Amino acid sequence: MNHFNNPASPHRFWEEDPWRVLRIMSEFVDSFEQMSQVPAGVTVFGSARTPATDPYYLAAVEMGRMLAKHGFSVITGGGPGIMEAANRGAAEVERALSVGLNIQLPHEQEANRYAGVKVNFRYFFARKVCLAKYSTGFAYFPGGFGTLDEFAELATLVQTERIPRFPLVFIGKKHWEGLIQWFKDTLVPGGMISPEDVQLYHVTDSIEEAVDLFLEFRRKMGTPHRAPPAFR
Repeated sequence: MNHFNNPASPHRFWEEDPWRVLRIMSEFVDSFEQMSQVPAGVTVFGSARTPATDPYYLAAVEMGRMLAKHGFSVITGGGPGIMEAANRGAAEVERALSVGLNIQLPHEQEANRYAGVKVNFRYFFARKVCLAKYSTGFAYFPGGFGTLDEFAELATLVQTERIPRFPLVFIGKKHWEGLIQWFKDTLVPGGMISPEDVQLYHVTDSIEEAVDLFLEFRRKMGTPHRAPPAFR
């Protein structure tokens, strides 16, 4: 019975939740086991609805290709659009790892065919942990609620020093300019974030510049061998 559809019915923890906890635990164990074999990479976020003819799709293909040539695993949410594009670019590079962490949805998303390593998830939060845990940098192509959610969560972890100051790179100045300006004009004057917090991310139209930021971070910090504190 769905208790949310019947407010008169009390929620009975012992009937459902212990099994849900075990299912969640199993999803983490299985995904951690698979992802532990993947070298540290860069996660590429962006809209699942971006068509293959869109300039941002083509840019994401180029980013996936460039990251793979520099030895990064290319990690995405495994779906179509920008995710497919980044996986596609990585798949063009011999011996590169193109990883897709796909979420089961009733509409919209199916796993793309370019991810060589595929991990399927039932729970968004488990998937987000893996998208973050095995990456040393994050690229945000134009996207909607999901992309905004993924940026806000990782920016919060960097801001609160729960994870290192990994590069958070917005791709597409025109798409992101309204949000970035809102950070500066509303959140900073309102005391919602500190003035220095607007330095936690970069905004660019250049794939080369974005990849250079990931390379520079790797040169300075090396390749991590342990998960950051937030994911232990």
